[in-house]
Amino acid sequence: MRKTLLSILFAISMTQFVAFAGSLYDIPLKNIDGKAVSLADYKGKVVLVVNVASKCGYTRQYQPLEAVYRKYKDKGLVIVGMPSNDFGGQEPGTAEEIKTFCSSKFDVTFPLLEKAGVKSGPTQSPLYTALTGKEAAFPGEVKWNFGKFLISRDGKVLARFDSADEPDGAKVTGAIEGALAAK
Repeated sequence: MRKTLLSILFAISMTQFVAFAGSLYDIPLKNIDGKAVSLADYKGKVVLVVNVASKCGYTRQYQPLEAVYRKYKDKGLVIVGMPSNDFGGQEPGTAEEIKTFCSSKFDVTFPLLEKAGVKSGPTQSPLYTALTGKEAAFPGEVKWNFGKFLISRDGKVLARFDSADEPDGAKVTGAIEGALAAK
């Protein structure tokens, strides 16, 4: 009973926090090394937020994500990966294991956040509460690993893509190019 009550209070406080946050830039996050960061670090850039996992059928998307990052980063794109173990336990690793996997298997250089929940509930990251909640531009649960959210230079969510939408496919890259062209 006490655990349930604490979970409910935590969920309510996170909802309240996001409701008063003002923008995605105001949400405190931590990078994969545990250092405090926020999307404000990328203000003025186009950001593609992706929930990632290392033991998923879509894990191969790390390669095209890195290719897209390298192609567009000098034009103002940042890809931010958030490891999550929410779907089938497909990201069981520690921060160090995730970093090693990403760098050794896919030469990932784009920023990674600390592992967090993306599904609704008491462990959901406040970022995902803002991206998927009732007041979000594209509300609704993330369905699986490698879901993607495209955020404009001024912090507005422009598009949402499902796992099957390839990072280097015309649908995603066209949206990225459009966002980069908008000044």
